[in-house]
Amino acid sequence: MIVFFDKFVENITKKTVVVLDNSSLHTSKKFKEKIKEWEELDLLIYFIPPYSPELNLIEILWRFVKYKWLKFEAYTSFENLKLNLNDVLNGFETKCIINF
Repeated sequence: MIVFFDKFVENITKKTVVVLDNSSLHTSKKFKEKIKEWEELDLLIYFIPPYSPELNLIEILWRFVKYKWLKFEAYTSFENLKLNLNDVLNGFETKCIINF
């Protein structure tokens, strides 16, 4: 993550805000040590409150995938899960609807 943000900050041309969850990748000591340096380069890091699935769009998407779009049979094997998940994600824009 640090390498990604180091490269990302090289390409920004204006003040930029990145919103992150509290994953261990984002809260490690090394990552936190870099935040001040990135801020000086106009990259601002904002952390959502701990356990805020309603603020994390991937959590909302995953809830729909798990409980609405994946059939129960998808969980019978890892290979079956991969195939079914791939089908859901490939058809996301055309077949799947999220109502907020």
